[in-house]
Amino acid sequence: MSGALWDDVLDDTDRRVFEAAGWGRRAGFGRRPVVLVVDVNYNFCGDRAEPILDSIARWRYSCGEVAWTTGIPAIGRILAAARRKRLPVVYTTNPRRPDGFDLGVWTLKSHRSDDDVDVQGHLGNEIVAEVGPEKGDILVEKRKPSAFFGTPLMSHLTMLRADSLILTGTTTSGCVRATAVDAVSYDLRVTIPHEAVFDRSVLSHKATLLDVHMKYADVTDTDDVLAHLDGLPAGLFDDVFPPAAAAAEGSAG
Repeated sequence: MSGALWDDVLDDTDRRVFEAAGWGRRAGFGRRPVVLVVDVNYNFCGDRAEPILDSIARWRYSCGEVAWTTGIPAIGRILAAARRKRLPVVYTTNPRRPDGFDLGVWTLKSHRSDDDVDVQGHLGNEIVAEVGPEKGDILVEKRKPSAFFGTPLMSHLTMLRADSLILTGTTTSGCVRATAVDAVSYDLRVTIPHEAVFDRSVLSHKATLLDVHMKYADVTDTDDVLAHLDGLPAGLFDDVFPPAAAAAEGSAG
């Protein structure tokens, strides 16, 4: 574990505990990966790179400039590689009823829950344009942290015969973690490139990636993911996902 992103938040006793228990082994990539982009919308990214407290003043969910300087560029690289191979790409976002009813008890955790930033039709729920959906991509609307909870995501993955996810998006400690745990619960392999996920708290980001890597998913880097994607044959999903093939043909024309 030497040189890992979380080394500065892991003390020697914890390190020895994980090593003694055998946690943290790489599970490896799957053979039929789908790229999942969780909640990379303006609510969570803000609308430009600026210090996080400035961004949060306008977008209370915002992760600030890390979304724009690190997360979005890394996601863009992964999406480009995935589309070259015609892999399915799934996006999530989370529109709410104007009256906030579908937020449920979540409203109890912030005194700014009434901010008008995440209701249906507001820009906040739109995927950031720089990494937005293209023709043939899949959009899943969710109301809770996990991309699986109360959504058709798993049925889509079953139809695709997917065995794994390349998981990107935000926030690391919230919706990304919840999605990773649910994915593993469905026996999907999960790989998380650490530059392609982000959080409003550095501590939460590092501690979550540590915990997820030890027990649930493989936390790696963007270059590792790109190397894996580049080694896959093109058109793995063409027989079960014609939209990706059609989109590729359209862009070539």
